[in-house]
Amino acid sequence: MNPETDPAVTDETVAGAANATPAPADDPLAKAQAEAAEYKDAWLRAKAETENVRRIAREDVAKAHKFGIEKFAEDLLPVKDALEKALATQVQTVDDIKAGTELTLKALDNAFARANIVEVNPVGDKFDPHQHEAMQMVASAQPANTVVDVYQKGYLISDRVLRPALVTVANGNAAGGSS
Repeated sequence: MNPETDPAVTDETVAGAANATPAPADDPLAKAQAEAAEYKDAWLRAKAETENVRRIAREDVAKAHKFGIEKFAEDLLPVKDALEKALATQVQTVDDIKAGTELTLKALDNAFARANIVEVNPVGDKFDPHQHEAMQMVASAQPANTVVDVYQKGYLISDRVLRPALVTVANGNAAGGSS
């Protein structure tokens, strides 16, 4: 089919023949290019999804930092209310003050319990440097390294030390002085 010698061949048929490409099944290059385009599209979508997951995770962490104490703060509001009410009330007796203070302390203990805050009061326990801070050592009939007295209670939050207990520790010398 020669366009110069065949009158049935027009410019349109020649242009169509020049633009015609073999079917992708027949041309390994076209097939590979189509497959590469599919892989690139899948990779771009996966990359975008990964970026979205990272962004959402960053936002979630930021919200957790910002609002993580919200539940504990809600639990402390009744304690504040009780203290304000106590200050605003005309107290008649010392017993009233003591009863109100005990109720307020109970509300605070409940808030601590809901927040997994545990009190450390180690009198009689073996000294643990991870949970206790020794203020002094004294002579005592108790075995060495036993907590004899607590100056200030310690606190744990979910098994992590929030504040160590300030303690006096026995040095094991019943007759000796403090060191």
